[in-house]
Amino acid sequence: MKKITLFLLLQASLSFSQTTDEQMLKQIYKSALTDSKCYSWLDDLSNKIGSRLSGSIGAEKAVLYTKNELETLGLDKVYLQEVMVPKWVRGEKEVAYLIDGKKKISFPICALGMSVATPKEGLTANIIEVKSLEELKALGSEKVKGKIVFFNRPMNPEFVETFHAYGSCVDQRSSGAREAGELGALGVIVRSMNLRLDDFPHTGSTNYKDIAMDKRIPAAAISTNGAEALSKLLKGNPNAKLFFKQSCKQYDDVVSYNVVGEITGSEFPNRIMVVGGHLDSWDLGDGSHDDGAGCVQSMAVLEMFKKLNYKPKNTIRAVLFMNEENGVKGGLKYEELSNKNGENHIFALESDSGGFTPRGFSIDADDTNFSKISSWKNIFEPYLIHIFRKGHSGVDIGPLKSDKIVKVGLQPDSQRYFDYHHAENDTFDAVNKRELELGAASMASLMYLFDQYGLQ
Repeated sequence: MKKITLFLLLQASLSFSQTTDEQMLKQIYKSALTDSKCYSWLDDLSNKIGSRLSGSIGAEKAVLYTKNELETLGLDKVYLQEVMVPKWVRGEKEVAYLIDGKKKISFPICALGMSVATPKEGLTANIIEVKSLEELKALGSEKVKGKIVFFNRPMNPEFVETFHAYGSCVDQRSSGAREAGELGALGVIVRSMNLRLDDFPHTGSTNYKDIAMDKRIPAAAISTNGAEALSKLLKGNPNAKLFFKQSCKQYDDVVSYNVVGEITGSEFPNRIMVVGGHLDSWDLGDGSHDDGAGCVQSMAVLEMFKKLNYKPKNTIRAVLFMNEENGVKGGLKYEELSNKNGENHIFALESDSGGFTPRGFSIDADDTNFSKISSWKNIFEPYLIHIFRKGHSGVDIGPLKSDKIVKVGLQPDSQRYFDYHHAENDTFDAVNKRELELGAASMASLMYLFDQYGLQ
């Protein structure tokens, strides 16, 4: 009889807990959709400040703005973490055209981040098209030397997972200039990482590693429409020459900051749960999806907890990282300071996949904690959150290490993400208010559940 009574009490306790959690999630989603500053914060970041490339005036303004906004939330702490970041400046608008006999056919290009400039008068050379780094290496220096290499491998449309498609071809952007330069190429043009055909060239970093500055060759992205047209023209005239000109420049590193706001834990103040995005963006658009969205969503998590008078057991910390795009210096500095201060991080959640409709979470955890988080699926079902799978969490929280830590990435619907990624059209009008707010609510809900039920 006692065993039956104990079982019934346990069942009642579990049922009460489930109901309480469901009620809390309902309040979180209601707050996000009816009473959050999330969208207006993004409006300010995008339209009043604009692009926020590391080392720029825009990045400086964004640091001050987000710090001030966090201070209005009545948090326990708001502060800055100093970090040295690269300062790369694009310069004048880039120019490119194919010289086909007496005709000059123009193409939309943009310098890749961290690229060197062309000579002041521009660069003119024969062009050789390749689909991969392996094809480039197979050609060897004899066929590559003195030419401009055109990397034209598209993102594979067969992959439903668009980040899989991106990962399968981004090496030509990140490593193309280095590999081609070592074979004697004069420059590199890379097809934009984009699944649709349009006229927007997409930037992103190229990595020369330890190659001396005077040995580096210029690298630019060409729009997908431009890549298609250039490839077709080269088939008609393989001896046509390409001209391109860019005036980008690398300066010495400068001081910038991560922006941090936190609510101190009521029971375990020394156990830290992080939610964050990266405050820097590329310089072509205003970085609304990448990653203004993740920043304002992270701020909104703290905003909702304060408005709902939720007192977390663990310390909840929002971190707006600087310099994810071309160095990850903010994420590395955060980890360095965490180690120096002996901090114990138990959880980290990052939003850096755009402000689209949330679908679930990508979880970097051991089997026990993964099973624990997956057990919350039913609570998320009313909000159409259904993806709970193991995988990559985020670039900025990636360096974080503790004795035991769970790292998670928000997974929005990514089908349109690469239409905007690193391009001029990544602007405020491309973000849907309701989708952005649903993402913030999903993040706050997972933070709440993990705060309640913790590491396993």
